[in-house]
Amino acid sequence: MLLRNREVWRTVVAFVAVGAVGTAAAWGVAGRAAGACVAATSAALLLVLVVATRARYRAIARLAAQVDDVLHGARDVSFERMREGELAILASELDKMRGRLTLANEELAHERNALADALADISHQLKTPLTSLALMTSLARRELAAEGGHEGELARLRTMERLEDRIEWLVSSLLKLARIDAGVVRLTRGHVDGGQLVARAAEPLAVAFDLADVRLVRSVEPGSGFRGDMAWTAEALENVLKNCLEHTPAGGEVRVSCAEDALAFRLRVEDTGPGIAEKDLPHVFERFYRGEQGGGAEGSEVDPTGVGIGLALARSLVTAQGGSIRAANRPGCGAVFDIVFFKATV
Repeated sequence: MLLRNREVWRTVVAFVAVGAVGTAAAWGVAGRAAGACVAATSAALLLVLVVATRARYRAIARLAAQVDDVLHGARDVSFERMREGELAILASELDKMRGRLTLANEELAHERNALADALADISHQLKTPLTSLALMTSLARRELAAEGGHEGELARLRTMERLEDRIEWLVSSLLKLARIDAGVVRLTRGHVDGGQLVARAAEPLAVAFDLADVRLVRSVEPGSGFRGDMAWTAEALENVLKNCLEHTPAGGEVRVSCAEDALAFRLRVEDTGPGIAEKDLPHVFERFYRGEQGGGAEGSEVDPTGVGIGLALARSLVTAQGGSIRAANRPGCGAVFDIVFFKATV
C-alpha cells in the first residue's frame, strides 16, 4: 500500500529534488566534500522518512483490519494498543464507537426478542377468542339448521364463518410479517425439491380450487430444486396460488411450473383471470395496497379485493432467502408471477 500511494511518491520525489539541489549548491560553494556530506545527510533523512511512513501505514492497516472485523460481527476487538499520538487519538475514538455499536446491537437484539415474545402472546390472546367465536357460530348454525325455517339467519351465519376464517388468516399473516420484520424468523438452508414444494403449497388449497371450479395445472421439471427453507417457501407459493385463485373466474385454471437451469431455480404461476391493472403492477407487493381488479372483476362479499397481505408476505419470505418475485400480465389474459432463487455459485 505504501508504494501505491501517490502522496508518498510525491513526498519522496520532492525530498530527492531538494536534496539534489542542496548537494549541487554545496558542491559548487564548498567543494566535493561538502556536496558528498549534504548528499549523505539527505539520503539518511530520506531513509528515516520512508521507515517512519512505512511504520505509520502499518499501524493504519492494523486499524483498518480491526474496523473490518467489527463490521463483520467481531466483539472482542480492542483499539487500545496504539501508542502514537494522532493514531492513538483515532484508536480511542474508534474504541468508543465500537463500544457504542456493541451496546446498540445488544439493545436491538433484546428488543427483537421482546417483540417476538409479545407477538407470541398476542397470537395466543387473539386465537383463543377467535376459536371460541368460530365454535359458537358453528353451533348456532347447526341448531338453526335443525329447527328449519331460518334461511336468512343461516346465510348470515355462514358469512360470519367465512369472515372469521378471513380474520384468523389475516391475524396469522400479520404476525408472520411482524416476525420477519423483527428478524426472529429462523430460515433453514436445505435442499428444496420443486415437486414437493408445489405439492405442499397446493395441498391446503385443494378444496378451495374445487369449490371455485378452477383447475390447478402443475408442470414440474424432475429433479429441479434449490437450497432454501421448504416450509416458508411453500407458504410464499401458497399465498401466490391463493391470490391467483381469488382472481380467476369459474371454469378457468391456474398453472404452476418450476424448472432449474445453470443460473437459478425458477417458479412461475399463471392464471386465466382478468390480469392486473397496469397502474397497480408496481404496487401489488405493497402491504395493504388495494388496487383495481383487472378487467373490472368483482370480488366476494367477504373479500372484495383482498387486503394486500398475502403477496406482501410472499415477497418478504422470498427476499429473506435471497430470491426475487415479480408480477406481470400474460399477453391476452391473466396474471403471471415469477419467483427466482439464484444459485450462489455457477
